[in-house]
Amino acid sequence: MSKGPSESRYWRPDNDEVSNSEKLLEKAKKSPFIPIGIAGFIAALAIGAYGYRNRDPYMTTSRYLMRLRVISQSMVVGAICVGLGYQIYNEHKDKK
Repeated sequence: MSKGPSESRYWRPDNDEVSNSEKLLEKAKKSPFIPIGIAGFIAALAIGAYGYRNRDPYMTTSRYLMRLRVISQSMVVGAICVGLGYQIYNEHKDKK
């Protein structure tokens, strides 16, 4: 029994279905801070790992992680403030 091309045993998306990259680009256009936040998270993770590896030998792991937590929380608060400012600016600009 030979199967035709339409009877493949693997699932294939329809031609009108949206790909993941198209979905990501659409979300990035709607809210540009999401890809910026993802890139910032990856950068913070890399910097934190590098800093942990090359930290002062007298700094304990718990002190280093506490310091990293405070820095990451301040970055989140700053990103929220920038995002709110951007949104308020766009709403004010649209009213004029």
